[in-house]
Formats: sequence, structure tokens, C-alpha cells
Amino acid sequence: MTDFSYDVVVVGGGPAGTMSARYAAMGGARTLLIEEHRAAGSPVQCTGLVSSKTLDVCGIKPGPWVYQEVTGAHIFAPDGSSISIGGEKVRAYVVDRKMFDRHLLAQAAAAGAEVLIGTKAVGLGDAEGKKVLEVISGGRKMRIKTGVVIGADGVQGSIARWSGLGQVRKLLSGVQIETAYDVADTDHVEVFVGSEVPGFFAWVVPVNDNTARVGLCIDPARTQLSAYEHLMQFLDSNPRMKERAARGCSDMLVGCIPLGPQSCTAGDGVLITGDAAGQVKPTSGGGVYMGALCAKIAGEVAAKAALSGDTSAGALMEYDRRWREAVGRELAVGMRIHKVFGRLGDEDFNELIRFFGEPEVLELINTYGDIDHPSILIGKLLAKAKGKKLFGMFRVALKAMVSRE
Repeated sequence: MTDFSYDVVVVGGGPAGTMSARYAAMGGARTLLIEEHRAAGSPVQCTGLVSSKTLDVCGIKPGPWVYQEVTGAHIFAPDGSSISIGGEKVRAYVVDRKMFDRHLLAQAAAAGAEVLIGTKAVGLGDAEGKKVLEVISGGRKMRIKTGVVIGADGVQGSIARWSGLGQVRKLLSGVQIETAYDVADTDHVEVFVGSEVPGFFAWVVPVNDNTARVGLCIDPARTQLSAYEHLMQFLDSNPRMKERAARGCSDMLVGCIPLGPQSCTAGDGVLITGDAAGQVKPTSGGGVYMGALCAKIAGEVAAKAALSGDTSAGALMEYDRRWREAVGRELAVGMRIHKVFGRLGDEDFNELIRFFGEPEVLELINTYGDIDHPSILIGKLLAKAKGKKLFGMFRVALKAMVSRE
């Protein structure tokens, strides 16, 4: 068994892992990133829709991995009515996640992080005040001593479990296909809510004029069917899908969306970040922006602790405190929103879409809407909804978004 030594070791080569490694290396720490699969970004487990703020937090500009610029969304109620939100401003990008992830990995390497692809973590222990990560790489077992291990290994990763930090509070189940589709507007995504998609929503993300990613995510606690079965029913029964979507697909991905961070994301010599830490928006299921933002903090804190020689839980709690100050409230109230809206019926959603379609409300949405930080918009909607029937339906969620708790 071969031994190696680093200041910081990052497990996972997705956006959270590469951002952690990049900022740890920029902080002066000798950093190693390991990725289980043979290529970064594979297998893809994401819709490939990232907000414009995601690129900002990653410090990158749109590149050849961008398929479409997205300026808005068409949102469909169960009764078939719809509203269109957005405008001329680019709010998101449809990307090739393989190319996007590999671009971020190249940035981490350029910052000085070493990379081992096809390397699986199989154990985590302690020795002489250091963490010891056991890995298998190229059929060979190795021990890697390090000051700090950053677990960016996703919802099914092992670092959180091995270090006693536990798992996220809730898992949603999702499936997506890429298929021929008669795209109405390549700069708008489509969103569908209602009982066809219990506990969450369905989407259509345009790739080009005649191809789209069609998928949905469900709360397994609210149905006995799998996400795939719900998708097949959705394609067969929804009038828009019957009219525009082809039968069959060129690609399919299946995965889970983690919601609700652990009560603590730092331990002796260990940090967890990204999906592994439930740093995912409960209102949309998007995790790249939140994960990248928190991962930057993880890399900075890990490097600082490793170089100072104090990698105790007390020292590393700086990370837990900083990321919660940045996005913790948004995640906490987002979970309340998720729970409330998960209980709405079709008539509730129909009424909600009618409310959103009122000219003054649409103006608020288009002015204050922010996919990454929706709390300002929710506060505006709370004031506008007072006195309406639907206010009682979702006032708990709205109040949660503007509370100071």
C-alpha cells in the first residue's frame, strides 16, 4: 500500500468538488482532488440548466458548452392555463454538463490542484493527528494522509457517513430524457405543476429548435409510482406533451435531489459541501449555484486550517458558520415553502397561476424574480396576495420567506 500526503483532499469532481479544490489550492494548500468516474461530468445527473449567477460565482464566462440562453419560463397549471414570466434579460443557460464540469476541473488544475481520475474512496480513518483516506486507483490501493478531507461526493457519497455527520433530511426522485420536441421558444423553459407530478414539478428545457430535455421530480412519500412511471404517464396524458414530444429518447438520466442540510457540516478534519451537504434550493432543486458558493468557502477554510495546523472541528466550524450566513436562511425558508406547496391540490395551483397572471403580479415577478434568491419576490407577493382567497392557502410559506428567524 502506497502512502501520499496532502494538506487538503477533495472527494468528488463535480462543481462543488472542483470549486473546493480550486480555492484550497489558491489558498496555498497542497491539494488533491479525486474523482471516482473515468471522466469529470460523467454520468450526468442534472438538467443542465444553470443560472447566470452560477457563472458569476464560478468566475467564468459563457463558453462553447452553452446551448441556449434562457430569458424566461412558461408555467402551466393543471387546467392547461399558463403564464409567461421573464423578459429580455438572460437569467440562465442551458449547458452541456460534461463540458461545463470539465471546464471547472481545468480551472482547479490551473490553480494548482492535483487530480486523480478513476479513483474511489473506500475508507476514512485517523493516524497521528491526520485524516487517512483509503482509495483504490488503477486497481491499486493507496493511503492518503491529509489535514482536511472535503466531501463533495454527492448525495450517495460516503464522507458524511464515515465522519458521523449524517445524511440530508429528504430525497426527491427524478428522471429526465432528451428527446425530439417541437420547441415553441428556445429562450424559455416550460414548467408544469399539479397532481401529475406529486410533490414537485415537471420541466422542458430546450436544447435547440427541435430537441429538449423533458423531465420531472417527485416526492416518493406522496406516490407509489416511480419517477419514470410518472414521466411516462405525463408524456401520454398531458395535452402539450402529446402534441409536441416524440416517443423515444436519445438520452436518459435518473437521480435524486437532496433537500435539507445536516445540522452540522464540519467535523475533525472533515468538511462536506454541495449535494453531500444538502446545499440545494428546495424550491427549484438547483444545486450548482448553492454548491459552488459554499464550496468556495469550504476550500478557503480548509486551506487556512490545514496550513495553520489546527484542523479540529472547532476551527473548521468557520465553514459551517460562513455558508449558513450566506445562504442558510434561503435554504431553511425554502424547505418551508417546499412543504407547503407540496400539499396543494390542482384547484389550488390553478388559482395560484391565475393570481400570478394578474398584470401587477406579473410585473412584480419580472422585476424582482431571482431563481437563486427568491425571498425578495415572495415578500412582494405576500403584500399583493392579502385579502385574496389564495392568501390563506400559502401565507405560511410566504411568511416563512420574509421572517427574520
